[in-house]
Amino acid sequence: MPIVPDQKDWTWVLSRPCPECGFDASAITPATTPGTLASMLPRWRAVLRRPDASERPDQNTWSAVEYACHVRDVFTLFDYRLDLMVTEDNARFEDWDQDRTAVEQDYAGADPAAVSAALTAEGEQIAASFSRVPEQDWGRTGTRSNGSEFTVLTFAQYFLHDVVHHLHDVDG
Repeated sequence: MPIVPDQKDWTWVLSRPCPECGFDASAITPATTPGTLASMLPRWRAVLRRPDASERPDQNTWSAVEYACHVRDVFTLFDYRLDLMVTEDNARFEDWDQDRTAVEQDYAGADPAAVSAALTAEGEQIAASFSRVPEQDWGRTGTRSNGSEFTVLTFAQYFLHDVVHHLHDVDG
């Protein structure tokens, strides 16, 4: 059975802590993002080594592998968007249908070991990209197709919430 798409606007996490996963965006900057990512990558790898990593906990919830595929793709997409923000004035982001991507790329049938390697590589890549952003560029802007506006600072915060929240989803 297909997963019901998440239609929530999660940008509210920029103004208050997430009651589900405990993430507090106010503690994050682009400079702290690489270290935070580095601490989470081993946890993602451990999740993907679990014998039940490919099993959905129920018919309405992604498996750990599906969440990890999503996070891997978030790493890739946000790295691209971060590059746009630091190289273009008032960058604009194309829409990304995460649910369509999950079906088209067969997240449910993905090999956990392959996903683990790719997630690690993409996570290290975006961590390196954030580490290269000088503080004077934290105010550079980007706008998502739905009109949500970000600075590099709020983009880092929003991005990390996604990664932390999904790790909470698979740990819980």
